[in-house]
Amino acid sequence: MIKFNCDLAEGGKYDERLMPLISFCNIACGGHFGNKQTVVEAVQLAIKNNVKIGAHPSYPDVENFGRKKMDMSLKNLRKSLKTQILLVKDTVERLGEKLHHIKPHGALYNELKYDKEKSLMMIDLVKEIDDKLVLFVPPKSAIEEGAKNEIKTLIEGFADRAYEEDLSLVSRGKTGAVLHDKNQILEKVKMMGFEDKIITINGVILNQKIDTICIHSDTENSVEILEYLYSSLHKKQ
Repeated sequence: MIKFNCDLAEGGKYDERLMPLISFCNIACGGHFGNKQTVVEAVQLAIKNNVKIGAHPSYPDVENFGRKKMDMSLKNLRKSLKTQILLVKDTVERLGEKLHHIKPHGALYNELKYDKEKSLMMIDLVKEIDDKLVLFVPPKSAIEEGAKNEIKTLIEGFADRAYEEDLSLVSRGKTGAVLHDKNQILEKVKMMGFEDKIITINGVILNQKIDTICIHSDTENSVEILEYLYSSLHKKQ
């Protein structure tokens, strides 16, 4: 069964339509977007739809939506990330459920592909908060490697983003980086979900096991894409 996840509570209009179609939600928690109220609303919506709840922390940079690297010390970054994660964790527990996972956002997520120091900081922080939490990680990444024998991970693929040959995401500024064609996305998802393969922007096919597949809620036609994927794959699953 393909398990979809979505980054939500980011100011989009379609959270209520996306939530019933996913297995995991990643809730923005004040770093790139959000506040106590948006977190509460998202958690309540997730509980209503029986969706596993994750925190989606980022660089504390609302202005750039967490998509630009910030020059800050590891200590200050860790402090900010902890505050963000605990906002979601405390809200979830107050409403009678448990936080399931952590998925870093934006520039931080991309850095954890290569940056061993930040990766070890992130792993240690997750263990400090709750060593039973799951960490969503990019494939073939520093954080995936660092987390082995430390905490549980789920390797994440992106349905609506193109990949380079090293399995990093193609920069959003490049042509073809963000995918919108639902048939193209469906074929890509089938490869990831059923064949353990990823096709790169240049057409190279690489072997890679993927545990969960993300659709970005701010992709222009995200609802249409996810509804199409859900209906197309439902019988096969």
